[in-house]
Amino acid sequence: QVKLVESGGGLVQAGGSLRLSCATSERTSSSYAMGWFRQAPGKDREFVVAISWNGAKMKYSDSVNGRFTISRDNGINTVYLQMNSLKPEDTAVYYCAAGPMTPGGDLAVDYWGQGTQVTVSS
Repeated sequence: QVKLVESGGGLVQAGGSLRLSCATSERTSSSYAMGWFRQAPGKDREFVVAISWNGAKMKYSDSVNGRFTISRDNGINTVYLQMNSLKPEDTAVYYCAAGPMTPGGDLAVDYWGQGTQVTVSS
């Protein structure tokens, strides 16, 4: 059973930064592309960013491009999401995900984490 465990969420003021972490099983970290999705209250879950299994390819949503950075360290089975210049509209539950990456850079999700809350105050 593949397990993804997020951490690092919290409350931050607009303009601030947070770093999310996603700890994965060894099998996941060496075999799967990884990514982050988010879901705000009353809205559908949306794609944020994805990274290939070896970190060579990344895709960002337009809403976070230039502010968020994804990275991964397969040696310690962890994926990170550095979030800078946070805005109130970034408030959501953030989910770590794993699965194959499509040729277009999207993530076909096989596994989800339980989510971590990020709240950005104005």
